[in-house]
Amino acid sequence: MKTLLIVSLLLIAVCFPPDAHSVKQVEELKGSGKQNEIPLLDNRFRVDDKIDEIKLIFFRRPGSPAVILVRPDGTKYFATNAVRNTSLDWYDELNYDLVVIRNPMPGPWQVIGQIMPESRIVVIGELSLKVDPLPKILFQGETVKVTGEILNDGEPIRANLFKDAVSLNVSFVSTNNENFENFGAGIQQVTEFKDDGYGFDESAKDGVFTGEFTLNFTPGEWRPELYITTDVLERRVVQDPIVVHEPPFSFTSVEATEKGDDHRITINIDDELLKPDTVIMQGKIYYPNGEEQVFYLDSNSTTARELALQDYGWGRYNIEISVFGSTINDREFMATLPTYLFEIERPIEVIPEIPVASVSEPEIIPVPVVKPKVMATGLMVSLIVGGNLAILFIGWLCIRVFVQNKPLKLKLNLAFLNKKKAVESKKAEQQKSDEPENSSKNDKSGGILNLSMSDD
Repeated sequence: MKTLLIVSLLLIAVCFPPDAHSVKQVEELKGSGKQNEIPLLDNRFRVDDKIDEIKLIFFRRPGSPAVILVRPDGTKYFATNAVRNTSLDWYDELNYDLVVIRNPMPGPWQVIGQIMPESRIVVIGELSLKVDPLPKILFQGETVKVTGEILNDGEPIRANLFKDAVSLNVSFVSTNNENFENFGAGIQQVTEFKDDGYGFDESAKDGVFTGEFTLNFTPGEWRPELYITTDVLERRVVQDPIVVHEPPFSFTSVEATEKGDDHRITINIDDELLKPDTVIMQGKIYYPNGEEQVFYLDSNSTTARELALQDYGWGRYNIEISVFGSTINDREFMATLPTYLFEIERPIEVIPEIPVASVSEPEIIPVPVVKPKVMATGLMVSLIVGGNLAILFIGWLCIRVFVQNKPLKLKLNLAFLNKKKAVESKKAEQQKSDEPENSSKNDKSGGILNLSMSDD
C-alpha cells in the first residue's frame, strides 16, 4: 500500500514596491472570494520580474526531509547549501521550511516534493495584529481573557497552514515608575497562545487566538505588549500603560475565647473597585489537624463577608478563596486570592511554683581541702628513663631471639669462674710435682682412696 506523505505548502510573497500586475492579481483574488490565494498547479508558481524578495513557507509532515526549489534556469536550492548563498535564507524546522529569496529570478519556479493538491500560494499584503484592549481596572490574582487575530490587508487570513507557524505572546513591561511597587521589575513573560483549539482557544484554525492568564506578578504600573513572531515575521501591539492593583480584599480575624466557639474571619470588599452585591466567594479551609472544609459565601449588599472556622486548637489554618463578581465599570471578573494564613500560637505551659517553707539559715560547715600529692620531679624522670631502657632491652632481646635466631647464652660471673679454675689447675700441677713416683704408681695400679675426715 502506497504511503501518502502529507506535505502542505504556503508561499508568502512580498513585493517592494508593488506593481500594477500584482495589484490586479490581488484584486482578482479578492473578487473570487479567496483573498490573496493562487492555486499551485503541478507544483509550479511564477515569480514576477518586479519582485525584490519572496518569502515561502512549505508545510510538511514532522520529520520529513526538506523540499527542493528549482529556479527557471534549472539551478536547485537545497536547505543544506543555503548558508553559502548570500541571497538565500532557509529555516528548516520540524514540520515546515521557511525560505527567503532576495532578488529571485523571474519566471516559473518548481517545488520538488509531495505537495497536497489543495496547497496554494498566498500573496501577503499588509499584515497586522488585532488585539482587544485589556481592561483598565485589573488586580493581582485576577484571570484575564485575551483575544487576538492576524489580518492581511485588514481581513482575516484564511490560509489555515499559516496559522500553524505563529503564536500569540503576551508580556507585561514595567514602566519603572518609582511611585509603584514594581519599579525596576523588568519584563514579565505571561503566556503564549496558539490557534489549535486546545486549552482556552475556542476554535482551531479560525484565525483567532483566545486564551486566559492570571496576573500573578507584582502589582504596579505595567505596559502590555502582545505580539506574533516567526523566523522572518514579527508584529507587535503595544497598549497604553495600565495599573495592576493590590487585591481589593482585606482580612480581619477574631480567635475563639470559649471552648466550643468558632474562630471568625471577616473578608472586607473594596467598594471603590468592585460592586459588593455581585461578589460571590467559594473556597476551601485546611485545618491544622489535616481536615478540609469547602465553603460558599453568597452575594449581598454589605462590604463584609464572615467566615466561621471550627476551633481545633493551636496550629495553622490555610484558607484558599476564589472570587467572582463585577467591577465598578460592570466588567465581569474572576480571581484567585493569595492563600490567607490564620495561625494560633502554641500555648506556653506554666509550671506551678513549689512552696518553700521558711527555715533558718543553714550552718556553713567548712570542707577540708585535700591537696593532691605531687610526685617528685627527679623520681618521675628516673621512672621514665628506666621504663624506656627496659623497653629498649626487651626489644633487643626479641630481635636477637626471634629475628636473628641466635640463642641466648647466660654468662654469670665468668671472670670469677675463670680465675677459680686457673687457681685449681695450678694447685693440681703443684701436687703432682710433690708426690713420689711410687705413689703415682700405686695410684695407677688402683691405690686405696683416703676417705678419712680431717680434723678440720
